[in-house]
Order: sequence, then C-alpha cells, then structure tokens
Amino acid sequence: MAHNPTSQSALARAQALGQLTENEIFWRDRQPWLQERGYMLRPRYRPDWKPSWEGTTKLPLFCEDGRMLSNPHILDATRVSDGALVTLKMIEISVHPYEVEIARMFCEEPLKSDPRNHCVQVIEVLQDPIDHNICLIVMPFLKTYNKPKFGTVGEAVEFFRQALEGLQFMHQNRVAHRDISSLNVMMDPSPLYPKLYHPTDAHMTRDYSGRVKPYTRTEHPTRYYFIDFGLSRKYSPEVEHPLELPIMGGDKTVPEFQGDGYDKASDPFATDVYYLGNRFREEFLKKFKGLEFADELVTAMVADDPQKRPTADEAAKRFAVIQRKLPWWKRRQRLVSRKEGPILRGFRGIGHIIRTTAYVLLRLPAVPTPPAS
Repeated sequence: MAHNPTSQSALARAQALGQLTENEIFWRDRQPWLQERGYMLRPRYRPDWKPSWEGTTKLPLFCEDGRMLSNPHILDATRVSDGALVTLKMIEISVHPYEVEIARMFCEEPLKSDPRNHCVQVIEVLQDPIDHNICLIVMPFLKTYNKPKFGTVGEAVEFFRQALEGLQFMHQNRVAHRDISSLNVMMDPSPLYPKLYHPTDAHMTRDYSGRVKPYTRTEHPTRYYFIDFGLSRKYSPEVEHPLELPIMGGDKTVPEFQGDGYDKASDPFATDVYYLGNRFREEFLKKFKGLEFADELVTAMVADDPQKRPTADEAAKRFAVIQRKLPWWKRRQRLVSRKEGPILRGFRGIGHIIRTTAYVLLRLPAVPTPPAS
C-alpha cells in the first residue's frame, strides 16, 4: 500500500486533539489527593496516563480515555470503597459563597429524610489542597432528566408531580433556587441503567466495550432532583415576599427581567414558579400531544405578571387535583411528539400497545412513583 503522508498528517492532528485541555489539567493535578480521599478519576486524569491510541490508527473519540471534559467544573469519579460512580463539582467560594451552605442544609435531618426533598444530596465537601478559594462537593451521579425520552403520559405526570413537590418543599424551607433551567433538573439513572454507562456517553458501557439499553420509567421508576444552588438564596420566614434584583440563569425569558425590568427588584419565589412552568411548557406541552390537561396550570405559572402566578404550594395542590381526575386510560397513553408523522405514529403505536399490555399484566402502575428513598 502506498504511503499517504496527507492521511497520516490528518490522523496525527485528530489524535492531538485528544490530549488534555487546560481545564482537564486542573483535575489531573488533583488525582493523587482525591485518591487519598477515596475517589479515583478515570485513567485520562491520572498523572501516569498514556493515550491508548498512541502508535495506532485509532481516533480518541472512539477510545474510553479519549472522552474529554464537557464542563470544566464537573467531573465523574469512582468511590474506591464501593465502586460507586459519583460526581465532583468544583466551586469557587468567592463567586458562589452560599452554594455549599444551602446544599448542605437539605442534606441534614430532618430535611434529608423528608420524601418531598428533591434537592441533590451532598455526600462530602472537600477543601481543595491547592487553592483555598475552591472546594469540591461530592454528589451522587445523576443524569439529564429527559434522556431517555418519556414514553407515556403517566411518566410525564410523575415528573410534573415530583418537580412541583420539590419546588414546594424548597420554598416552604424559604429557599429560592433562582436558576431552574433544563440543566439543573436531573434524575437518578440507576433504576433505568442498573449497570450504569460511561459518564460521557449514555449509549456505552463504563469500560466502553459495548452498548447499553435503559429500562423505561414505567418498568423502573426513578426520582428527579434539583441541582446547582450557586444562585440560590435562603430567606427569613418573616419575609414572605423578598425582593431581589434580577440575576440571569440558564433561562433568559423571565418576563420581569426584560427591558427596564432588569433594574427592578422582584420576588424570586415567583420567578422560580415561572422557571418550572416554562420547563413544562417548552419541554412538554409544546413538544408532545396529550398533555392538554396541564395547559391551564402551566399558563398560570408563566403569567407575565409575577403576582398573578400561583405559589409553588398552590401549583402543587392544583396539580394533585388534576392528577386525581385523570382516567386510567389517559395515564397509559403514549406520549406522542407533535413532529411525528402518521406512519411513524402508527408503527410506534403498535409497539406501545404491546408494551402496555405487558405492563398491565405485570401490574405496573400507569404513574410510576418510585419508593421513598
């Protein structure tokens, strides 16, 4: 075979892209210390790492140790004591001075054991040995809440219920989250993926040797969690409606933050209700058919006037009434995408009937509520 210097050069450039970035070096430099504290990073982040693709024609993208960091502040790790996958988050204390305090608050009794608590649980807080302005919080390994896709109306109903319950719980304990975006609502993936998956690729096993397929939420119910309290604040019980100047989180559409409203203080609890209502609107009502029963409540939650929105407590109670009135067949319905054509809808409908028949025979609830943790 003829020597092709151009293709070899392209391969070399592609392989070079798989080297550690500056953000990844931060984690590599802390691997020995983390190991002493009981946490092991993936081979890529160990001081003696040698890329597995060196001397081969492999591309880093297809190698386990070629999977790069996507968020410079967050990395997975394995707990040495039991092999459990956990998440490490780097926090700059000067930037987010209240995050650790608020996160810890929900991890202490009696709040920790309350079944309505849907705040991520902090396992441990580690003071960085190099930079005293940095601490690392250790949390359970969680996954984006809407991947894999919801399959039935009942599965969506359970997400709505848990999210509203969690927001109600936070507000009753006088904490406003202030950044309920798509990235800050997560789920426990372990029921759906008993053997879990590679932290950077949910389609592959942890050692990158094969593909994985999740269970459905109806088969293995899961819990949903709010994460990231970097912008959150705790208020005194005496201050029923606190006022805060706007602070932009992931969702930039808050009505009271638009135009000259950016210079006016508003109630962060009412803004939280908008944030969650907008998640329901944008990621469910606009994308799927069959959820019209939630239209009126969601419309109220995203009202332009914050004073016209229900409180989290009122929203949770209103949804409980809506849920009780839903007939069994509605809860069993497939969640149909608004983009789905008639042929695909018919094909998927047949599969749904077969699955639903099995679920009924197995006596699996239409609204898959997980056991209390």
